[in-house]
Amino acid sequence: MSDLQVISFKPSPDLVSQVCEFPFLNPQTGPFYIEGAEPGDTVAVHFVSIEPARSWAASTTVPLFGALTGTHLTALLNDPLPEVVWLWQLDLAARTCRFAARRGSFTVDLAMSPMHGTVGVAPSNLEVRSALVPDAFGGNMDTPEMRAGVTCYLGVNVSGALLSLGDGHARQGEGETCGVAVECAMNTVLVVDLIKGVPCPWPRLESDTHIMSAGSARPLEDAFRIAQHDMVTWVASLCGLDLLDAYQLVTQAVESPLANVCDTNYTSIAKVPKRYLGGPVMEGTVMEGAHARLRDLAGEYRR
Repeated sequence: MSDLQVISFKPSPDLVSQVCEFPFLNPQTGPFYIEGAEPGDTVAVHFVSIEPARSWAASTTVPLFGALTGTHLTALLNDPLPEVVWLWQLDLAARTCRFAARRGSFTVDLAMSPMHGTVGVAPSNLEVRSALVPDAFGGNMDTPEMRAGVTCYLGVNVSGALLSLGDGHARQGEGETCGVAVECAMNTVLVVDLIKGVPCPWPRLESDTHIMSAGSARPLEDAFRIAQHDMVTWVASLCGLDLLDAYQLVTQAVESPLANVCDTNYTSIAKVPKRYLGGPVMEGTVMEGAHARLRDLAGEYRR
């Protein structure tokens, strides 16, 4: 079990600039050395449960960060947006997150949907990357699809894989527009398996109903292309299809939710229902059946 902690904010006037020091942001739990993992293998990470550790969470605006403000890459002459912190109350029994406007009396309860924004392994070629970056190794993808009951597949780049995770979100809208979700400490239970000799070029996810590919890059079009390309080649392999047949099938079947449009790289998801992919996929043979196997193991843990 991992208790993933975030910086503790008090009610106003604690601001990001007062309590966080760049580049020591987005802390992770790990890295975990996966015994036997070598380049060319795939690590399967199944999320058994992801539960907020406290009854509150925090979100904020950050100067020079987010999709609707000037950033260090999108250079504008206008002033940065001001820092504002929102404290969210979490009702663990009702499974809700309460938004309260900072200016005015408006409140609304949103459904809680706990997830991890950051899950990754060490990058290739001896690179050192910030935990704020998503790429082929996973990292700060910020996809709401990374929830309990889902298996994440990550290609191994170094001996031991060096798996880490963090960035707990009680919920997050697709795109993470302002750059910050409903951030909170998490108690997370996961099961990790190693799939020997099976590569995974980009992060892939599997639920009981869908397979998914995650592409991360700038510009956003390239993140979209990576995810779609990986899904097309994956479906062609799974279903024994000609590449152009797979291209046509994915084009008409895919869902394309945005994960984040604010991080150093953007992340796009390609998501295809298993029911469209027939025999082998429905029988649980994706990634040598790792999702079904780990899901069953998680069921034993719950009992």
